[in-house]
Amino acid sequence: MQVFWTLEKAFIKEVIPEMPEPKPHYNSVATMIKILEEKGFLGHTAFGNVYQYYPLISKEQYQKHAMKDIVSQYFDNSYSNMLAFFAKEQNINEQELNDIIDIIKKNKK
Repeated sequence: MQVFWTLEKAFIKEVIPEMPEPKPHYNSVATMIKILEEKGFLGHTAFGNVYQYYPLISKEQYQKHAMKDIVSQYFDNSYSNMLAFFAKEQNINEQELNDIIDIIKKNKK
């Protein structure tokens, strides 16, 4: 999705050079794109037998969807459990937790 947000629209052959090393095979990229399209994240325009793909959702919408999936699947649908995990693993420090609390408070107003 990052590539599509950057390029705005692209053929598979244009996506591959934008991906990190080691570059995936054309068929692997085509499969990933097909899945993203089936999930409603990408659309396409047909040029004969070749498709040019473009994002149907913004990065923010995608992040929201992805986070809901992660919290649901790995943290028993609890953001508290997720934050506790990161605090326990020391991936988040006290200042970052306080910043998160401040953001929550601002959004509740």
